[in-house]
Amino acid sequence: MMRRGLLALSFPFASIATAEGLTLQFPVDCTLGDSCYIQQYMDRDPGKGFRDYRCAQLSYDGHKGTDFALPSRARMQAGVDVLAAADGRVRGFRNTMPDTGYTEETANSVEGKECGNGVVLVHPGGWETQYCHLKQGSVAIKNDQTVKAGDILGQIGLSGRTEFPHLHLSVRQGGKPVDPFDPNGTATCATPDVSTLWAETPPYQPGGIVEVGLSTTMPEYADVKEGIPALTTLPASAPALIVYSFSFGTQKGDIVRLEITGPEGVVITEDRKLTRRHAQAFRAVGKRLRGKEAWPTGPYVARATLMRDGVAISSQQAETIID
Repeated sequence: MMRRGLLALSFPFASIATAEGLTLQFPVDCTLGDSCYIQQYMDRDPGKGFRDYRCAQLSYDGHKGTDFALPSRARMQAGVDVLAAADGRVRGFRNTMPDTGYTEETANSVEGKECGNGVVLVHPGGWETQYCHLKQGSVAIKNDQTVKAGDILGQIGLSGRTEFPHLHLSVRQGGKPVDPFDPNGTATCATPDVSTLWAETPPYQPGGIVEVGLSTTMPEYADVKEGIPALTTLPASAPALIVYSFSFGTQKGDIVRLEITGPEGVVITEDRKLTRRHAQAFRAVGKRLRGKEAWPTGPYVARATLMRDGVAISSQQAETIID
């Protein structure tokens, strides 16, 4: 997650008169809404507050790019390619920083290299794209190399100043940051800009469920972010059934509805109201096996739904068998 002033080049926001001259392809080899999601957009508030191009809060003060995030560190370790968003030439790169993420212990080693491992591409018309937080040793290009849109630059990692695996994509023209979702600076809360830099504009998701799972013990939040393997089968003697969820972009007043259903109907359903905004959030509820009973055998479904103003904006489910 890039913080204010983290890029080696940091400039105030500028409205660009035209979106002509650069067309962007999706920069990650993943499926948006399934194997990746957009955690943060560029900050469009010129003051101390923050807002994204849809006037919502999927950003933070001074954020100068778009963050394409992975659901877990396990997905990162498996390898997810970062792709050139447009034809260009490599102006510079870094490939040696470890994937430690940002902590109090790593703060000094990250200072001045907050982008982590990354690549800068230059494009005609004074355009640049920058790709940050790549995996150590994955950068697959060299300086002055010419690349085509879709060419592999490296893989998503956890290098530099970030707390979760993601690609931070910055777009600049003449050294000034440009929001690829609103390059002309004409979008309003009610009317998003139809003229974007994207060949196919990624759909906007105002928050959502990233992962949901079923467990027999209460999982640790750190383990969920690491990536807990899905349980496909459970014994009828399992001491408890617990549904957990990992979500992003939640707002104060949102409700995370957690449910487990089985062969005989609802096992548990519970609403958890969120009392503040969360960039990422973890919630879990469960039910214990009482006495010498056994869970009915058959299929079970764990489901998490994010509700906002009474409307479900995201839902995911996971299935398992008890036998």
